[in-house]
Amino acid sequence: MDRSWLKHYPPGIPAEIDPSIYPSLKALLEHALATNAAETAFINMGTRLSYAQLDLLSAAFASWLQQKAGLVPGDRVALMMPNVLQYAVALYGVLRAGMVVVNTNPLYTAHELEHQLKDSGAKVIVILENFAQVLQAVLPRTQIEHVLVTGVGDMLSFPRGFIVNLVLRRVRKQVPPYDLPKALRFKNALGAGLGLTVTPVEVGPEDPAFLQYTGGTTGVSKGAVLTHGNMVANVLQAGAFLITGASSTRGTTIVTALPLYHIFSLTVNALLFAHAGGCNLLITNPRDFPGFVKELSKHRFHYVSGVNTLFNALMHTPGFERIDFSTLRRTLGGGMAVQAAVAQRWKQMTGCILSQGWGLTETSPVVTTNPPDVDFNGSVGVPLPSTDVSIRDDAGVFLGTGEIGEICVKGPQVMRGYWNRPDETAKVMFGDWLRTGDIGYMDEQGFVFICDRKKDMILVSGFNVYPNEVEDVAITHPGILECAAVAQADERSGEVVALFVVKKDPALTAESVIEHCRKDLTGYKVPRHVYFRSELPKTNVGKILRRALRDELRNSGGPLG
Repeated sequence: MDRSWLKHYPPGIPAEIDPSIYPSLKALLEHALATNAAETAFINMGTRLSYAQLDLLSAAFASWLQQKAGLVPGDRVALMMPNVLQYAVALYGVLRAGMVVVNTNPLYTAHELEHQLKDSGAKVIVILENFAQVLQAVLPRTQIEHVLVTGVGDMLSFPRGFIVNLVLRRVRKQVPPYDLPKALRFKNALGAGLGLTVTPVEVGPEDPAFLQYTGGTTGVSKGAVLTHGNMVANVLQAGAFLITGASSTRGTTIVTALPLYHIFSLTVNALLFAHAGGCNLLITNPRDFPGFVKELSKHRFHYVSGVNTLFNALMHTPGFERIDFSTLRRTLGGGMAVQAAVAQRWKQMTGCILSQGWGLTETSPVVTTNPPDVDFNGSVGVPLPSTDVSIRDDAGVFLGTGEIGEICVKGPQVMRGYWNRPDETAKVMFGDWLRTGDIGYMDEQGFVFICDRKKDMILVSGFNVYPNEVEDVAITHPGILECAAVAQADERSGEVVALFVVKKDPALTAESVIEHCRKDLTGYKVPRHVYFRSELPKTNVGKILRRALRDELRNSGGPLG
């Protein structure tokens, strides 16, 4: 097919990558551990973990899994932690033992946790003690054989680690009481594994590395089977665009606020920067924005990854304007649409372009990104090396340049299917192509533009309205901090646009919002209803949950106050 986008590749970036240079993600990580032994791999709350230490501790955990827990290659291990050093050690250990990582959101309810543990068949779980009470409620109904519990401060240097655990347990009361009598402390498992040797295992590109569960926004959450080959390919693909070679990235730091159990942060931060010899500055609680800004002021950093809501909130946090951005090379936005107003302000305040990319869980995740020297243009960039993108209608027919349809993807990063769900796999896969569920178009230069998720589209009297377009206009109102556009049922037109707004200006009125939107939107796209909220519902990574807002409207049975 015509790859018009290749002419926008910066010099030195290949049209194709060769994932066979690493037989597995295990091999890639072990090479990184050996090559970068003297460098810092992770920083968390002032404690540094070198690649040499990560090598030692992850090998200890791999040995424990093999020889103490009795697991074999292919067995699943659930990790239920935020951004703490323990997550990195456990992640590397599971992969080095030839087992499969099941990343588990610490904010899951008991129902959600039970579904994921039962569906994946995980035999071991490593869990932060703050969430152990939720596990206790469902543990007897799962296949879990070993529970390893850890505290936020367990791997921090003394006395900080002791103080952090004490404050969280006794002062802030953030560790609810739990009863898991057979649970073992994670640090004790590491201690037991230090005297053992990892049993060599053969892992190939077709072996599963992750069961990465989707958000479940369209029903029951499904586990995308991401193989070692998928992950190696995406590390090399993303690395071709996001870094300029391992030698120039060794020793640099990326700010890691998105949780590493999320696929974007997992691949781009944890895996790519290990391959490049970089360091992850872990932000354990990114919702504490004053604390986040204070932490940033202590470090010189070179890369930042995040989502639109995170960038927006940071820029509205006192002290952000005093941070030293002189070493910042790239800012990477993904996970949700980056709004033009946010990108422009970010560049003004930091001097750095906010580069937007796009992908999804099923593609490991990166599909497209903007070249480093391209200013924000509203697109999600061009396809990565070895990646084909096409726009198709509902019948699967190719659409022409500028025509809007479903974005489909083919490449070595595309999943093998959903875990134990051939029916769901068949709905999204046709041959080697994946139907993404995202609606968009490609321009004559090969840049991809996302209009919206197929399920989020608003149909007003037969006309398609894309929420992103409405939000991009609304957010430029100086009185709006955040907003989200969703469909609201209407007797005359079927649906109309409803806009949920968080105020920046307390005096903001619905009338002024609607008038502002009228200046740049066709009549049927202008919000019919404006609802003010103190905050908007978000996922664990800060992505606004339009689904929750639609449900609120649907359940209200009429206009809201």
